[in-house]
Amino acid sequence: MVEIKTPEQIAKMREAGLVVAAIHEATRAAAVPGASTKDLDDVARKVIADHGAKSNFLGYGGFPATICTSVNDIVVHGIPDRETVLRDGDIISIDAGAIVDGWHGDAAFTAFVGTGHAPELYELSRVTEESMWAGIAAVRKGNRLVDISKAIEGYVRRQPRPASGKYGIIEDYGGHGIGTQMHMDPHLLNYVSKKRGKGPRLVSGFCIAIEPMVSLGTAKTHVLADDWTVKTDDGTWSSHWEHSVALTDEGPLVLTAVDGGKAKLAELGVETAPDPLT
Repeated sequence: MVEIKTPEQIAKMREAGLVVAAIHEATRAAAVPGASTKDLDDVARKVIADHGAKSNFLGYGGFPATICTSVNDIVVHGIPDRETVLRDGDIISIDAGAIVDGWHGDAAFTAFVGTGHAPELYELSRVTEESMWAGIAAVRKGNRLVDISKAIEGYVRRQPRPASGKYGIIEDYGGHGIGTQMHMDPHLLNYVSKKRGKGPRLVSGFCIAIEPMVSLGTAKTHVLADDWTVKTDDGTWSSHWEHSVALTDEGPLVLTAVDGGKAKLAELGVETAPDPLT
């Protein structure tokens, strides 16, 4: 069942989304050479506490931290620890969430640690982020879930191939409904699968977390012995971007973007809904 939200509930999700945006701002600044991934988790914990919010990651299925810190060939669900120290030239995807009055926000971004990154890494992150925005632009009334998948995959497939030969759209993980829980129906593939059909029609009150994950090689992954950390099978590095989005009568609202997605979606010819908190 897909949970449809009222305008008042979307406003609460916007509050949670802005806490997530604050976590992103703080952890992006802290992702420097010499910092441990546990240091980043400590930063996130403080932001959540300062906003009077709750973590939706900590304790979720036994997860032991408030953010996921996925470095280089780790795709998603990396566990922060003292031993993983960021080095110049690393990339890190930080996935963060928060709860306000029972309503959830969830978003992720890829950051560059220090300097000296290969051009193909910058392009990998750009392609992944832009594919996310292509998916967000497809969140409009009358479309179906598959139209978001089609927009994400289509954007990635249209890009020039990297030096490694291809981009791998990760198959085992994708986006999800969000609201009174962090992960809800429907599951959103980042590629089109005929087996899955078209999915539900998008209507006002529909909320979805859109999160493409793309590697410089394979689409295949495996989970490490900690039962969380996901790596690419071929060791190629990957990028992860995510925003939580609500569809309203006035259009989409990117709940986890500071400006509600207004600037970026305007580039794509999409007008965002008014921010319910302003």
